[in-house]
Parts: sequence; C-alpha cells; structure tokens
Amino acid sequence: MASEPERVILTYEDLFALPNDRNRYEILEGELQVTAAPNTMHQTAVTNLTIILGNYVRRHRLGRVFTAPYDVLLSDTTVVETDLLFVSNERRSIVEPRFVRGAPDLVVEVTSPSTAQTDRHAKRQVYARFGVPNYWRLDPDRQEFLAEALENGVYRQVAAGRESQCVSAPPFPELQIELSQVWDWSGPAED
Repeated sequence: MASEPERVILTYEDLFALPNDRNRYEILEGELQVTAAPNTMHQTAVTNLTIILGNYVRRHRLGRVFTAPYDVLLSDTTVVETDLLFVSNERRSIVEPRFVRGAPDLVVEVTSPSTAQTDRHAKRQVYARFGVPNYWRLDPDRQEFLAEALENGVYRQVAAGRESQCVSAPPFPELQIELSQVWDWSGPAED
C-alpha cells in the first residue's frame, strides 16, 4: 500500500531563500504560492491608490502606506505579499526592517485573472483568521471596489463601488476616493 507523501511546511526563512526571479512568492499556512508579475491594469490601480492613500495618510500623519513587494509575516508559516497595506502610528511597532510582523490596519489586494480566486477566498480567510481589521479588494478588469471590516472574526461588507463612483471605507471614513482616478492611466488628479 502506497503511503501519502509527507507534507512539507515552509517558513519565512525558506521564503527568504527563494530566487529573485520576478515571480511573487507567498506562504499560506506553510504552502508555497507563486504568481507571475502583475499586468499593466493591476499596476495602474496599485500605483494610483498608493498615491491617493499615501497623500492622505501623510497629510493627516496617520501612519505609513507600503506596497509590494513587501512581506507581511502573519505567522512563521503564513507570509503574504499584499499589493498595498497601511499601518497606523499606534501600531508602528509591527514594522520591522525587513517586513511587517502581524496584522496591518488595512490590506488591499488588486485582483488579476491569475490571483482573483486566491484573493477572494484563501487570502481573505487568512486575513480574517489573523485579525486584519480592514480588507479592500479592487478588480481593475471590472472596475470594482469592495471594502470589508472584520467583526467577531468574520468580514462584513462596509463599502462597494464601480467605475467612477466615489467611495469611502474604514480605516479612512473621511477620505472620498473617486474610483475613476484609481483606474485612470494618467493617475489621480493633484489636490
């Protein structure tokens, strides 16, 4: 009778030893996840939202915004590379020289055709399990925005928008984001 192969559990140290080959590597509960470099629409949305959030956070001195590639160690066997994240001043102690150790205040995933399933299901469950209070997901192909907040260990939708609508969501309820500026090739308007 053939036996099942032993499952190899990877850690952050294993991840750190992988080659720099333009692939994105993450470990979800000990299993390696590999995705190709993101496409132009994905990068446009990430860059534009980073500018919008970065300017707002800096202007109000709220904390720091980081973009991928940047590791988030939720545990030794769960290391994610979110597209964008925010850490408030109150939680700045989780920011270390090589990574963030623990749950950021906000995690943003911009879906691509190759990552949509993982972002909507596996990573969302991981973020809830490790207590990430705010999870935003953007789909540049559909021009959709979804924001969820963690309540009693479960995400609840707190905002959604499409195309050129204006949205606001925790942890920045006063910030109005015009979604057309997120999808726009030329970037957000100067304020």
